[in-house]
Amino acid sequence: MLPRSRTLPPRIHDSVTDENRDMRKYLQVETRPKLQEDTETGIPPGYSKCFDDDGRVKRTGTVLTASSHIITAVIGSGVLSLSWAIGQLGWIAGPTVMILFAFVIYYTSCLLAECYRTGDSVSGRRNYTYMDAVRSNLGGAKVKICGAIQYINLFGVAIGYTIAASTSMMAIQRSNCYHANNDKGPCPVSGNIYMIMFGVAEIIFSQIPDFSQVSWLSIIAAVMSFTYSTVGLGLGVAKTAENKKFGGSLLGVSIGAVTKSGTVTPTQKVWRNLAALGDIAFAYSYSVILIEIQDTLKSPPAENRTMKKATLLSIIVTTVFYLLCGCMGYAAFGDNVPGNLLTGFGFYNPYWLLDIANLAIVVHLVGAYQVYCQPLFAFVEKWTSEKWPNMEFMTHEYEARLPLIGNIKLNLFRMIWRTVFVIITTVISMLMPFFSDVVGILGAFGFWPLTVYFPVEMYIVHRKIKKWSTTWLAMQLLSIVCLVVSVAAATGSVAGLMLDLKSYKPFQSSS
Repeated sequence: MLPRSRTLPPRIHDSVTDENRDMRKYLQVETRPKLQEDTETGIPPGYSKCFDDDGRVKRTGTVLTASSHIITAVIGSGVLSLSWAIGQLGWIAGPTVMILFAFVIYYTSCLLAECYRTGDSVSGRRNYTYMDAVRSNLGGAKVKICGAIQYINLFGVAIGYTIAASTSMMAIQRSNCYHANNDKGPCPVSGNIYMIMFGVAEIIFSQIPDFSQVSWLSIIAAVMSFTYSTVGLGLGVAKTAENKKFGGSLLGVSIGAVTKSGTVTPTQKVWRNLAALGDIAFAYSYSVILIEIQDTLKSPPAENRTMKKATLLSIIVTTVFYLLCGCMGYAAFGDNVPGNLLTGFGFYNPYWLLDIANLAIVVHLVGAYQVYCQPLFAFVEKWTSEKWPNMEFMTHEYEARLPLIGNIKLNLFRMIWRTVFVIITTVISMLMPFFSDVVGILGAFGFWPLTVYFPVEMYIVHRKIKKWSTTWLAMQLLSIVCLVVSVAAATGSVAGLMLDLKSYKPFQSSS
């Protein structure tokens, strides 16, 4: 018999002839003799260097990577409407409401982080998506309700992003027109052509089969979001310095103030205040993807502990950034603060910097549209393929090469349905291009169910909290209060949308 090898580990050498052993076990580290030391450092039995407890390749996410994911997801086009929101609420209520929303988001996010694993927080079964967590903890009809709210919200986001992109492209044209005319003379522009251009671009990018192939687009979009947000903040500071005073008032836009929608009446003041709540809620919305982010984290330490730290860090950074952008925008414009900070045109110069910021918005929204719509695309296509598995129209794929994207697989059903989807969102956007109102409706619609209700209910089931206990009552009270806020914000946003529609003429240029 050949002598024992001195280079192979004993376990591998002794088991070479055993063909039935799981290959992962070869890579498993030896159990060290100091078991107490392992327990103290949080290293569970059966720890592997290459695989996690669910058999997937080792996750490598940290507090820093999770925080960056959250910040990238949160700081989007919603930041541009925060100046308008603070303008409606005023210097006292505006920042206060924003901080309160931050506390609520942080608390409910911590509850949701606890639901990543079913059962034990260290060794329980993992939930890979928000829907998986709802299915594991609540089940039944609530899973379908959650899915419906999620996908309707994603559909609405596509409309909001189309409006925002066209508004920014109109802003570039108008800015250059004012510069050419020395800030004099009318500069009529129409957003319809820009919405169509944005729609055509999204039809092309929507042919990318799945989410994993748009990561490069997401990275570019993240860089762009910080670019235009920073420019907006800088211009706000510069405009305030130029005015040599802070605009606005303690109670926000005053009754009797003249705006593009007409004179602000007492009733409109109420609707505007409520709509502002929806705008702030939209700016903080990221609960839908929290579980997906948590699924990237390594362990030990336990994923819920890491996620709570990442959530705290990202919420602090985001809130500070939001307060700076929102407050400086309101300070620069006062009662005339626009629904979209970078399209208010108190900033004509330097016009090239304004153009760069608006172009960054457009590029960001091209990527963000795909990031939010790919889950909806995947859901519909999975359902149809399961419904008609033998239909070639649904399942057969063709090789194709697209510019800037490379080789992809095309499917006739996917091509037609995604194209129709983009066309529908584009047409709806052309019929009601009101950025702040649409953002408010989206924020109000998704805030209570996705950010508050489901996390609270899942945590109650997960932790087996007794009904009518102090903790249970406190959580139910929080949920009810947030429901009232969401309904009020939705009412205000819808009222504002109806008011804008009265004076809006579809498919016509605006001066």
